[in-house]
Amino acid sequence: MALGDTGPNTLLDELKWVHSLLRRDLGTCQALAAAVADGAPAKEIQSEISSLRSSGPLFQVRINCLQYCRFVHGHHGAEDVALFPSVRRADPSLSGVVDRLESDHRVVSTLLDEVEIAAQAVNSVEPSVDRQKLVDALQQLATRLLEHLAFEEESLADVLGSWRRWPFLG
Repeated sequence: MALGDTGPNTLLDELKWVHSLLRRDLGTCQALAAAVADGAPAKEIQSEISSLRSSGPLFQVRINCLQYCRFVHGHHGAEDVALFPSVRRADPSLSGVVDRLESDHRVVSTLLDEVEIAAQAVNSVEPSVDRQKLVDALQQLATRLLEHLAFEEESLADVLGSWRRWPFLG
């Protein structure tokens, strides 16, 4: 759906759509990290990420994870700057919810940074240790991010469902 559509619950649907992409890509990153940690053959990894074109599976995992982390940082930054102030204005009773969502963004940001660091370190001096660090970092991110997405969708459903356009777009 395009921004500004006037169908029922359009804005909530857009948020849920973006969140579905985050969930899907997070699952892909987790699966790739687990496969690498388990010592999967390069050809097996490459077949699962055929959309990427590079020389090796560890490089592909790093690139996927880094791109994903940057996307989530950008999405959360946009919510912090544009969406959340509009929610506060539209429904001041949601101020505590927005405070929690902003706090979640800071925690998720730290976890994303940890994933980036772990992804960049894969296949360095101690490959098995580095691989496990990546798997652990992705698992922590997945747990916290999935909780955050569910809370955000549930908590903002009424206010977003009442909007027919994004208030910060004019």
